[in-house]
Amino acid sequence: MDLFEKCFSFTRSEEAQSMGLYPYFNPIKEVRGNKVITADGRELIMVGSNNYLGLIDHPRVLAAMKEAIERYGSSTCGSRFLNGTLTIHEELEAELARFMERDAALVFSTGYQTNLGIISALVGRKDYVVLDNMDHASIYDAARLSFGKVVKFRHNDPEDLERVLKKIPPDAGKLVVVDGVFSMEGDLADLPNLVPIAKKYGARFMVDDAHGMGVFGEGGRGVVEHFGMLHEVDIVMATFSKSFASLGGFVAGDRKVINYIKHFARSLIFSASVTPASVAAARAALEIIRNEPERRHRLWEISRKMKKAFEDMGYDTGTTQSPIIPLLVGTEEQLLTLWKILREEGVFANPVLPPAVPPDRTLIRTSYTATHTDEELQQVLNAFEKAGKAVGVI
Repeated sequence: MDLFEKCFSFTRSEEAQSMGLYPYFNPIKEVRGNKVITADGRELIMVGSNNYLGLIDHPRVLAAMKEAIERYGSSTCGSRFLNGTLTIHEELEAELARFMERDAALVFSTGYQTNLGIISALVGRKDYVVLDNMDHASIYDAARLSFGKVVKFRHNDPEDLERVLKKIPPDAGKLVVVDGVFSMEGDLADLPNLVPIAKKYGARFMVDDAHGMGVFGEGGRGVVEHFGMLHEVDIVMATFSKSFASLGGFVAGDRKVINYIKHFARSLIFSASVTPASVAAARAALEIIRNEPERRHRLWEISRKMKKAFEDMGYDTGTTQSPIIPLLVGTEEQLLTLWKILREEGVFANPVLPPAVPPDRTLIRTSYTATHTDEELQQVLNAFEKAGKAVGVI
């Protein structure tokens, strides 16, 4: 069979587009605070972004980016190994290590590459990588790239983690990897109960805190700080594309471990380094995270308000414990109809369809920003009430 036959027979996207029910790759031509202008000229309130602290247009972030471009240009045009390490890369790494109270940190070009680099460098052919079955796709892809043996445990289930670890040879290398905040459900990893089990069986523990960094913890250090376990886990990674309002990712841990990753992570060695503007944006955002806790306080005020309002309407918000608030809908048809009504009512939210969720448990994923106004939030609630009633969800 022709390799491209599957491409020619794939028609679902075109069919959805022809019906006006295609929810993906919808271009945004302008961003104005918490509102976006779509290609068809529609102004929508954004509740689908991971811009948790509202820093994408912060004056200090933008000024830092402009200054970096003027000093270093638009790109390094090279990898960190060769010509792509700038002084600001190392300055950001030192600042992140101090922030996370770790020996060292290492910056990658994207969060996806960060997970690929960490896990594939550390886990060899005779090692095991143990994953929560709801971990992010980048973690699963990294585990495959590692050549180690991949085993899974039931989502957030300490007893099942122990069952899995018991079966692994005691002398084998073991790395347990979980999300700090699970990006679709919005619930948190049960670190207080999972980490001790990993230690009991001699496994190292890694947390992908992409959605927790800047949001959780008294100092904004994420879910590990939230649970008082900043020094109990071995490796913490996070991305710059959420609270840091930039692009890239980092890992923090023991200096020897970070140095090893630095010299064996293929996604670092064979990729161009983070652009100067992105590094500068992340540094400025880190300073704001450290010095403006009121942004986190406002984000949590908004998150609690919206969760309660949705539940009062009759929506099922699942197990969320974060500014990610999923609204369970039902069938695919109900979801797409609800999504279309939301757009007509001026709201940009993210529909989640199979295979990401079971066929009868589709959901709308909403997430909130510290700079959302009360007026914007009320418009969002009005739209969800109208749409939910129209499709029979509430």
